[in-house]
Parts: sequence; structure tokens; C-alpha cells
Amino acid sequence: MANLPPNPIANGGIAGFGKWLRGGKITAESATRAYLARIKALEPRLGVFEHVAAESALEAAQALDGLLAAGTDLGPLMGVPVAIKDIIAVDGMPTTAGSDVDVADLIGTEGSFVKSLKRAGCVILGKVKTVEFAAGGTGINFVRGTPWNPWDAETQREPSGSSSGSAVAVAAGLCAFAIGSDTTGSVRGPAAHCGVFGLKTTKGLWPTDGVFPLTPTLDTIGPLTRTAADCAHVFAALTGQPVPVPAVPRGLRLGKPTTLFYDNLDADVEHCTAAALTLLSAAGVEIVPMEIPEAAEVVGEFAPFLPTELIAVLGRERFIAERARMDPVVASRAAEGLDVTADEYIQLLWRQRELCRIMDERMEGFDGWVTPTRPTVPPPVVSRAEAEAKLPLPPNLWPNTPACSIFGLCGTSSPVHALGAGLPVGLQVMCPGGADGTALSIALMIEDIVGPPPQAELESFL
Repeated sequence: MANLPPNPIANGGIAGFGKWLRGGKITAESATRAYLARIKALEPRLGVFEHVAAESALEAAQALDGLLAAGTDLGPLMGVPVAIKDIIAVDGMPTTAGSDVDVADLIGTEGSFVKSLKRAGCVILGKVKTVEFAAGGTGINFVRGTPWNPWDAETQREPSGSSSGSAVAVAAGLCAFAIGSDTTGSVRGPAAHCGVFGLKTTKGLWPTDGVFPLTPTLDTIGPLTRTAADCAHVFAALTGQPVPVPAVPRGLRLGKPTTLFYDNLDADVEHCTAAALTLLSAAGVEIVPMEIPEAAEVVGEFAPFLPTELIAVLGRERFIAERARMDPVVASRAAEGLDVTADEYIQLLWRQRELCRIMDERMEGFDGWVTPTRPTVPPPVVSRAEAEAKLPLPPNLWPNTPACSIFGLCGTSSPVHALGAGLPVGLQVMCPGGADGTALSIALMIEDIVGPPPQAELESFL
């Protein structure tokens, strides 16, 4: 890849970048230029970015280099280039929420989280694509384009969603890390299908002002990174907590919730998941099969929850007036919320709160639960005609990522396809709400045991 500059964090991660920056071996400006050059080379094939902020990114990087030279150190993320999901407002950049429908009034101006990234010294490279309104798990967007999953140059495969661009940007080395959002799996699913690491944070850990409110009851912000180690440093820098360290395998107890979570798996997903659990057991982790009968509610009774809140956010009148301009799959899903009555919705809300309490009790005695993140490897992208022919959408039959959100938990997805799959496979760990640091510690342990994730080959995209 002579025409593609090296990924500035490829060999040392975010922690190594920080050491090189402070040691004078790299500058924020040179790292930013490297990522902008990689974007220029790969964007024509991958179609990741909604907006590249080259000029403002270079200005910010130069200013940060000047601050560091003058003795002002903003911390571990100083000078680190980042990409932002395009449902999140950034001053001076457009925010489309993946739609041709103007929803700027629902997003507002730059919010607290992006301001915290800037205070930490991050360089914002631009905005990356998303499923329309962040309302879809395939990653496909028939309105503004679907990022190309970099794990297959011949067949366009689903990047998963809705943080599709965030995951592809990290997998292709177009940023040091990316910010996504997760409502029912929109960080973890793309992480699994693009071979990167994702953290679904506890609801309320980071504020969501300045973010399109898909489902305000469940929406969270989360980072996508090359490795769990990178995510640990991002998490610590943005929360002020100590950097998580790998959990000690012996004495760790992970539940294996078998109800629905392990059903209908692809052969590669089944193989890699079993291989990962075998390695964890051999290292001393206790894997305990368990039942979560409430998982059936996630794929049944709670199906209307997201579309009902989305209709409330958009407004019934705006949705009806603008539906023809929307992605047909997203519109079909949202329309399910039109006929949900107030008492039905409130009962679901009450039940969701009750499920959070039940799962807190069910988690007692476990450090976390472990499942496949997605039941399949990334399938090929379908055409708009094929998608429309399958409408209305069939019911969701797998609870793996939605359950974590509805149950009020935090979670991670770690790439484990090095254990025997040619396409990415993710292993999910769910922990109690508020135990984000513990979830990262377990993920760091998994990374130590399974090994670092392989990287996508990019030569064919040049």
C-alpha cells in the first residue's frame, strides 16, 4: 500500500500515539494529515464520510501542537483524530441524521459530549454515515448511501447499524477512534460486523444533548476502537476514571444466557464463539449456562417500543408528510409506532423499568454474561427493490444486543474471528448498569487470551 500512509496508531494504539506525540516523534498535524490522506485514498470505494472537515481539522491539530510546545498538555487524547456519527451535532459541520428530511431542530447545537472531546484535545476529522435516524441494524441507507464493509472488496456486505460509518472508519484506519450511538445495538452490531471493538455505555454515563433522539429512554453514546485497549484509554480520558486493567481470569464468573441468545447461529459465529469460550474456560473463567426467559419479551412485546418513541420524536404530522422522502425500510419500521396507544406504550415503559430491576437481581453472582454479538457474519447488502419486496419488516428473532439495552445493562463487543472465520465475528459481554469499567476489564482479558484482532486488507480498495 505504497500510496496509503500508515495508520498513525497501528503499532502502538492510542497510548503509543500519546507517547510519540510527547516524545516529538509525531505531531497532531502529521497524524491528521495521514488520516486525511487515507480518507482521500479510500473514500471513493468505501463511502464512509458524510462530511470531511479537512481545513478545521488541520487548524485544530496545528493549534494543539502549539499548545503542547508551550507546555500545555490536555491529557491522553490530545491530538488524537476522531470521526463522529452524523446524528451528533458538531459546530461548523452539517448534521443530516442520515436523512434528506431536515431534523436539525430535533438535534440542536453542539452538545456536552462533543465539547468534552474538544476539551480533551481531540481533532474532529468529520462526520460519518449512519442509518437514517439511527433506526436500523443492517447499516444500509437507501437515501444517503451505505458504507462498504472493508472485509470484502468483491461483495458489498452489511456494516451493520446504525453506527455503520463509525465502524467502517475504524476498521479501515480512517481515524484513531470513532463515536457512535447505541440504542438497541448500534455500536456493538457494527463493531461485530466490521471486526472492531465497541462499548455500549450505561444509560446516562454521557449526556445525549446535541444528539438525534431516536429512543430517548434507551439512547447512549459509545466509542468504537481498533482494540479494547484503545477503548480503555478513551473511556478513562472522557470519564476521569482510572484506565481499566485486564480482569484476572481465575475466579471470574460469566453467565451464558442460552434462551434465544445462541439460537440460529451461522457456522462461523458458532465456531468462533465456542472457541472463545473454550479459551476463557481454559484460562480459569467459569462459564455458567443460565436461562433468561424475559429474552422472549425483547423479540415480542417490546417490538413497538423503538418505533413508538421515534414517532413521538419526529411528530406524527412530520412523519406522514415526509415519509415518501425517507428510507423505505426505516419508514416501514417507524410506521409501526403510529397505532400504539398511550396505555400500551406506558405499560411497556413500566415493564422496561421492572426488567431493569429483575436483571440487576439476575446478575447477582455473575461478573457478566457472554453471548455472540450478532448471530451471523455480515451478509451481502441487498438492493432497494429487494428490501422493499420484503416489507413490512419481519419480527426480530434475536435478543442479543436489544436485551442489553432494554435490561439497562452496559456491554462490549470484541472481535474473535481470528479463531476461525474469514469474516468478522463479535463476542458480547454484558455487565450491570454502571459497571462499564468492569465490562472493559473483562474485554481486555478476552483480548489478552484471544489475541489482538486481525486487520482488514485494504489494497483492493485503492
